[in-house]
Amino acid sequence: MSVTPKKTLSKEGQILLGSLQKAVAQTLEKKKRLGQYAVVWRNGRPVMIGEDVPQDKTGNEPDLFALNEGNP
Repeated sequence: MSVTPKKTLSKEGQILLGSLQKAVAQTLEKKKRLGQYAVVWRNGRPVMIGEDVPQDKTGNEPDLFALNEGNP
């Protein structure tokens, strides 16, 4: 995954961003190895990825936005 910052980050900011990207990549790889699903942001929406993604009664992945409707 690459991030295109809107402005130039400071040296410290670049180090922090690199650390966060590495931590996320390691966590997603670990979840994949363990067969766990993860929630990621794609095309402006949260989506679940992985082999054990929960299914609704119709066998489809639940809409994560619909799950939060009506909640503050």
